Amino acid sequence: MALTVTVLGCSGSYAAPGNPCTGYLVRSDSAAVLLDCGPGTLGPLQEAIDLAELSAVVLTHCHPDHWLELPVIRNVYIWFVPRDGVPVYGTAETRAMDRAITVLRSGRTDPLDWTVIEPASELTIGDQQWSFALTDHPVETLAPRVDAGGRSFAFSSDTGPGWDFRSLGDGINLAMCDASHGREHEDQGIPHMSARQAALAASAAGAERLVLTHLAPGCDPDAQLAEAEEVFAGDVDVARPGLVLTV
Repeated sequence: MALTVTVLGCSGSYAAPGNPCTGYLVRSDSAAVLLDCGPGTLGPLQEAIDLAELSAVVLTHCHPDHWLELPVIRNVYIWFVPRDGVPVYGTAETRAMDRAITVLRSGRTDPLDWTVIEPASELTIGDQQWSFALTDHPVETLAPRVDAGGRSFAFSSDTGPGWDFRSLGDGINLAMCDASHGREHEDQGIPHMSARQAALAASAAGAERLVLTHLAPGCDPDAQLAEAEEVFAGDVDVARPGLVLTV
């Protein structure tokens, strides 16, 4: 199997009609990893994979549009698809928030096996190698890079323009980048990138292909695409639910 990324949801900051918050399924020969699980992503995840086959969950930061489906996933693995020791990797802030809202019935153990990660962390999940870089965002936010089968995928998570993909190294085949707004909002102090800035961030690292994501509800995808294409020399696309990207 090639390294693929399935878009489960990609709406920026809150769900748009027909588009849940952030969540992606990263698959390779021997691993299927859920990258972020914003509200509403569990349904599309079940269309893409049997929940018994999920290898791990990786959470980039503590903002609820990126992880708040996790307590629901926990319920699934307690009551409906019983599993133990499902690996979950996320920041310390995300771990603290998950702990604060978790209520387990007496005698039940948590099916999720948490590991706190930081920018220097490196993970091996099946045949996938994960590394991270700290982005430009108000909370600790980790942009992951995934390498498998000689191909590489990098995701900005949420970031402002003070970051680009060079911190994740060379040879990025597919860069997926926060493009929450258009260039007309660049001077407003928003802790996210415009489509133009996303294209610059991918260009700086020499990425082969760019996919814009985290567009705020109401954005015009065609306008975002055109803005990015003015800057990025390679192929550009806009994320949408159900899109399967072969890295």
